[in-house]
Amino acid sequence: MTAIEIGSLSIVLMLAAIFFGMHIGVALILISFSSLAILRNPEIASRMVGAAVNDSISEYLFGVVPLFVLMGMLVSVCGVGRDTFDVAEWLLRKIRGGLGMATVGSNAAFAAITGVSIASAAVFTKVAVPEMMRHGHTARFSVGVVAASSILGMLIPPSLLLIVYGVLAEESIGSLFIAGVVPGALLALSFCVLIALMTRLWPGFIGQASTDESLRNKETLASASRKAVPIVLLILLVLGGLYGGIFTPIEAGAVGAFGAFCLALALRRLTLASLWKVLVETGHVSVAVLFLIMAASLYSRMLAMTGLPAGVADLMNSYGLGPYQFLLVYIAVLLLLGCILDSVSILLILVPIVLPIAQAFGMDLIWFGVITIIAVEIGLITPPFGISVYTVKAALDDQSIGIKEIFIGVTPFIGCMLLLLALLVAVPGLTTFLIR
Repeated sequence: MTAIEIGSLSIVLMLAAIFFGMHIGVALILISFSSLAILRNPEIASRMVGAAVNDSISEYLFGVVPLFVLMGMLVSVCGVGRDTFDVAEWLLRKIRGGLGMATVGSNAAFAAITGVSIASAAVFTKVAVPEMMRHGHTARFSVGVVAASSILGMLIPPSLLLIVYGVLAEESIGSLFIAGVVPGALLALSFCVLIALMTRLWPGFIGQASTDESLRNKETLASASRKAVPIVLLILLVLGGLYGGIFTPIEAGAVGAFGAFCLALALRRLTLASLWKVLVETGHVSVAVLFLIMAASLYSRMLAMTGLPAGVADLMNSYGLGPYQFLLVYIAVLLLLGCILDSVSILLILVPIVLPIAQAFGMDLIWFGVITIIAVEIGLITPPFGISVYTVKAALDDQSIGIKEIFIGVTPFIGCMLLLLALLVAVPGLTTFLIR
């Protein structure tokens, strides 16, 4: 077998192993080691495993992972999600479709201090779905808005997926965070516009909101302000310091985690038991992410040794494919894989293959990363995998709402995301103008 054939076979085996339930990190290491042993010999393969482990997680940069995870866990446990929704609901109470827009807005704010879509999906399923259904909205609309808007956590910084991409692409995580601001804001705004249009053009899908005064949000300006101030301060502390050049991404993570800890103490919502749970979960998530990064480093070295990325680039050139044709094929593959794999697995498998090709076409890797994350995000809400959909289903108190209803509910929002993706491909400056 030639080196390129070995590289191609390794990808097929990787997809098969993950599809049949093998952990993505284990699959990456085993298949990469086996491929390297065939290409060279087992001794060299063993040395490359050691080098990949040492080089991939010894960098100071990787401290950003546990710090932002800790901040997100602390924010989740102190009830900021419910407070954010209460404030957004009060602000938008007089707008048709205001509850749906409040869910989108509060998810966007929550994303700015957590960066984890699954956390958003779990929190707002408990908070927003019962409230929307109590006001007369349909079940499919209520769960659809929550599932769709939860993916904002993977685009609006700080985002765990942007961190993973930045590590794989060796790009500045701070620049990626800044580049995600405008696309994230545009996506949240487009969701709100879609909800406003649906209230007028598709009222049967949304349901008729009740006008019963007893269901109105009882917030006042004073109570809403008390709930909003801690949230705004934490966002300004992390993102203001990061974008203002006061903090590096790692320092922003440390300051954010400390700020979230102080917030939880000030709100008196942190017990010793919940603090221990937060620390344990932070350890589990951080170790899992760092293990995946280590495995991906070995996988990238194996692919580079096989020459597969260069071979794919040469093949595209031989067929006369330009950058936009390549991008179209790449996005199609991302959407297809999103139906069967989780987002981190997709990044770890595809990014090492396509980055050399994108560089050969002269593409901006920051813009390319944001495009990648949005396409991967769509996979979080598309069948049959749709991890955010399954998270919503697991968190639902009403078990009469099935998976099918949730997938139907997110369908209009998938169309909205595809339109935004097309806009960002056509106008790269929307992504990069803040960092250039």
